[in-house]
Amino acid sequence: MLIGCIGDDFTGSSDLANTLSKQGMKTVQYTGVPTDSSSKDIEAGVIALKSRSIDSAEAVQQSLEALSWLKEQGCEQFFFKYCSTFDSTEEGNIGPVIDALAKELNAYKVIICPAFPGTGRSIYQGHLFVHDALLNESGMQSHPLTPMTDPDIRRWLKKQTQNNVGHIAANIVLSGSEKIKTALQDQHEKGNRLIVVDALTDSDLYEIGAAADKLPLITGGSGVAIGLPANFSRQGKIGKERTPWKGESGKCIALSGSCSKATREQVTIHCKHNPSYEIDASDVIQGKLLAKNIVEWALNSSGIPIIFSSADPIKVKQIQDSFGQERSAFALEEFFAELARQFVEAGITKILTAGGETSGAVVEGLKLNTLEIGPEIDPGVPALRAGESLVVALKSGNFGAPDYFEKAAAILGGKI
Repeated sequence: MLIGCIGDDFTGSSDLANTLSKQGMKTVQYTGVPTDSSSKDIEAGVIALKSRSIDSAEAVQQSLEALSWLKEQGCEQFFFKYCSTFDSTEEGNIGPVIDALAKELNAYKVIICPAFPGTGRSIYQGHLFVHDALLNESGMQSHPLTPMTDPDIRRWLKKQTQNNVGHIAANIVLSGSEKIKTALQDQHEKGNRLIVVDALTDSDLYEIGAAADKLPLITGGSGVAIGLPANFSRQGKIGKERTPWKGESGKCIALSGSCSKATREQVTIHCKHNPSYEIDASDVIQGKLLAKNIVEWALNSSGIPIIFSSADPIKVKQIQDSFGQERSAFALEEFFAELARQFVEAGITKILTAGGETSGAVVEGLKLNTLEIGPEIDPGVPALRAGESLVVALKSGNFGAPDYFEKAAAILGGKI
């Protein structure tokens, strides 16, 4: 294994795996830390943790366990993947996890770059933009778990890390990889261990990737990983053979628990031509709704049935105020996991999920330990083979085109 990756949620990890796979690396995503060694032909391994919103100490422990296993696989470079909207509170665990990984790897000049131009995320003068809006004006300020109220990644990170935070501006990045390398060294000499790097386009990310050759640790969204495989390709370390994607026939089911603006739009569009079942979160929490009834409804429905709780953030807040944030989130996640289990038991071969927490719940509920990376559905969202007769797609809430669900179902079915 050449590149070892640690992701703080399941959808983000599949996003990263997709990026590396597209660049020619044979990539596998693991759910949690594996107990066995990887296959010798795997070039990039992505360990998906469910650590984004947990206590910092627990997130650090899980991440270090993942790092230990990846080191045992002989990885030459390591990547810590977090959301391209830097999802975390002021007390969040992105900074502590980076600090712990950097210490363990004796890594300096650690790149911090959540940019992902393909989905509208860019960094300019240290500030994170979502399309043409600053992060704190993009809707992320209303996120129920990680409201992002400051677009300055340097300032936000400083609240979480014990290390000094530096910055490499866009004008240097535009000058190419050698200038970036020099700037990284300059920041290191100034005592800045963590370095936020501007990026506006994929071309910037390729240059950053080239500059990161031989650095032990890179962190960011999946975008900044786009330039890393080329470093190994130039050394002749990446193989050429790839297993062609083979989809599954049969019925497809969609499960959505994201309250993001993008997912709510996708759900609205999908519901116009497909059966839909909106879950009332309060009914789930109070035990008034049974999974088996929804499963029976979906199995007897035509098209691509969608079961969703993708409510407006205001409604989500009302539910949290009534029942508590932790209880509300746990109940919904468990309900989606139970739906997925019953669907698979009933013979469903294709499952679409939307939302990081929902996807994580489904993956854990189905005990999907290893996911093989297939073709890209939309930027950041690959098709995944989860078993001999099961394929899935795990979508981050903010990702995907308006017609995502129809498109994803077609690709999972083998129509590329």
